[in-house]
Amino acid sequence: MKKFFEEFKKFITRGNVLDMAVGVIVGGAFTAIVNGLSNFVLKPLINWFLALILGKDALSELFTFLRKAYVLDEAGVATDVIDLANSIYIDWGSLINAIINFIITAFVLFVIVKTMNKLKEENAEAQSKRLSKETKKELKANGIKLSDKEAVKAYLDKKAEKEAEEKAKAEAEAQEAARLEREANPTAEDLLKKIVVLLENK
Repeated sequence: MKKFFEEFKKFITRGNVLDMAVGVIVGGAFTAIVNGLSNFVLKPLINWFLALILGKDALSELFTFLRKAYVLDEAGVATDVIDLANSIYIDWGSLINAIINFIITAFVLFVIVKTMNKLKEENAEAQSKRLSKETKKELKANGIKLSDKEAVKAYLDKKAEKEAEEKAKAEAEAQEAARLEREANPTAEDLLKKIVVLLENK
């Protein structure tokens, strides 16, 4: 039993579980914001627009009836009031509302993800520009002050250029060594190519 609770403790204190819990809580609050923006800002604007175009008062009145049922009065006679509970209809208003909520959610999530990616890129760039202890010691040993940004940049650029030249030289040497090794120990393919060249030259 003790082992079970220890494993449970490790599980609930893991970073991804805590992140998920935070995500669920923030997601719930975010849903309330989206619904508020949709219901109290966008829907009134759409209702006003529909009133101008279609003469409808609200999204709630945008129905396409497949079968109408009417409310009965006390005498059992059908009135002019439509009974939505017993009617078959397409609710365009609910569809439009769902589309609005989706667009708002997708847009806000896009902005959040884009912002987070930008922050990560800036953080990674800042970390890459941050000098290591070894580099600081190297600069100090070469008489370059860290406060002199231009001198530091010039030194680092020269060092990077030198490292690139050394890398290119090492790659060239490795390729040459591989070529010499292949010439000293030709493969069956190399031998066949030489035979073809000799036959063509005859």
